[in-house]
Amino acid sequence: MDVEVLSRIQFAFTAAFHYIFPPLSIGLGVILVMMEAAWLKTRNPLFHNMSRFWTRVFGLIFGLGVATGIVLEFEFGTNWSTYSRFVGDIFGSALAAEGIFAFFLESGFLAILLFGWNKVGPRLHFFATCMVALGAHFSAVWIIVANSWQQTPAGSHLEVNGRIVGENYIMQPGDIGNARMVIDNFWEVVFNPSSMDRLAHTIVGAWLAGAFLVLSVSGYYLLRKRHVIFARTSMKFGIALAVLGSVLAVVTGHESAVGVAANQPSKLAAMEGHFETSSNVPLSLFGFVDMAGERTLGPRMPGMLSFMIAGTTEHEVTALNDIPEDLHPPVQASFQFFHLMVGLGMLMAAIAVWGAILWKMGRLQPEGKGLPRIFLVVATFSVLLPQIANQAGWFLAEVGRQPWIVWGYLRTSEGLSVVLRSGEILTSLIGFGLIYLLLFILFLFLLHRKIQHGPEAEEESHELPVAWIKHEPAQ
Repeated sequence: MDVEVLSRIQFAFTAAFHYIFPPLSIGLGVILVMMEAAWLKTRNPLFHNMSRFWTRVFGLIFGLGVATGIVLEFEFGTNWSTYSRFVGDIFGSALAAEGIFAFFLESGFLAILLFGWNKVGPRLHFFATCMVALGAHFSAVWIIVANSWQQTPAGSHLEVNGRIVGENYIMQPGDIGNARMVIDNFWEVVFNPSSMDRLAHTIVGAWLAGAFLVLSVSGYYLLRKRHVIFARTSMKFGIALAVLGSVLAVVTGHESAVGVAANQPSKLAAMEGHFETSSNVPLSLFGFVDMAGERTLGPRMPGMLSFMIAGTTEHEVTALNDIPEDLHPPVQASFQFFHLMVGLGMLMAAIAVWGAILWKMGRLQPEGKGLPRIFLVVATFSVLLPQIANQAGWFLAEVGRQPWIVWGYLRTSEGLSVVLRSGEILTSLIGFGLIYLLLFILFLFLLHRKIQHGPEAEEESHELPVAWIKHEPAQ
C-alpha cells in the first residue's frame, strides 16, 4: 500500500479508537448532573451513592479519552504536515480555544468531582460536576468547529506564496506546500455553514452513548438480581436521556442532511446512491448500490428524499452523474455508513420508547413486577448501538468528503508529509495497534471490575460524607 492509503488507515484507526471515549464522557457527564441534582432536591442517599459510582466510571473513561487523543495531534505533524501548514491559521485558533475553554475547565474541576466528596459541600460538588460536564461539551464544540470548517470552509481566504488569490483559483502542483488558508473573520469560521448542525447531531449522539451505558449496566444488574433498587433507579435516568436523545437525533439529523444537500451535493448523492438528477427522488431504507448499473437496490420511499430536503417532491436533487467523476466520494461506503447510522438510530429510539412504556406501567418501581427478561437482555447489549452509530456517522462525514481534505481547496492526496515512507507508517501502525489493544483490554478489565464490585462495594458504607452531614436527608 502507498503512503496515502496507509496514512489514512492509521489516522482512521487512531481517531476511531479515541472516539469510543469522548461521547461516553459527554453523555455520562449529563447523567451525573441529573443524578446530583436529584440528590440536592430530595436528599435521598440513593442518588448520592449513584453519583459516586458513576463518577468513578466517568473518571476511567475520561483518562482513556485524554491518553488516546494526544496521538492525533502528533499525527497532524508527522503524517499530514502539508495539510497542517495549509490549515494552521484556522486550526490553531480552534484548538487553542479548545484547550483554554474546554480542557482547562474540565480538568480543573475534575479533581473536585473525583476526590471532593469528603472535602467540599454538596452544592460546590454539584457545581464542579456541572463544570466538568460543560467542559466536555465545550471540547466537542471546538473540535466540531475545526472539522466542519474542513467540510464547508468560510471566513477565510487562500494565499499562495504570500499572495491572495480568488475563490475560483485552481491550485497547481507547484503551489502545494506554499499555500495556506488565512482567517478573515473568526466568527464566520466558528459558525461556518455546517458547524452548528453537525455539533448538535454529534452532541445528541454523545448523550445517547452515555444513556445506553447506564441502561446497559442497570440491565445487567437486574438480570443478575443484584443492586435492584440502584439499578431500577439508574435505568430511569438512562431511559429519560435516551428518549430525549432519540427525538433530538431525528431533528438534528434531518437538519444536518439538509445542510449536506446545500453544501456538499456529491456527499448526499453518494449517501443515497443517486445517479440521475431529477425531482421526486426516492429515499432508500437500506440496500446495495449497483455501481456498474448506476442504480440502488432495496426498498425505497417514492419522492421522500426530495420532500425531506425541500418540503416538496418537485425539488430536484443533484446526482453523481452531474458531478465530475474524480470528485465522487466512495459511493458504496457512504451509502452503507449512512444507512447503518440511521438504522441503529431507529433501533435505539425503539428501545428507549419500550423502556419508557415499561416505566409508565410501573415496572421500574421497587414494588413493581420487574422488567421482562427480553428487555433486560436487549438493554445490556444496547451499549454497543450508539458506539457503532457514532463511528458510522464519523466515517460517513470523512469518507463522504473525499477526495477533499479541505472541501474545494486541498485534496487528501495533497496534504501528506513529503518525507514519509510507507514502511515507516506501517511500523507505527502496527505499534499503535498493539498499544491500543492493550489499552482497550485494560479499559475493559477496569470497567468490568468496577461493575462487578457494584455500587455497594464502591462505597465503604451508605453513610453520607463527613462534610455533608449537616445536609441531612429530608424526613
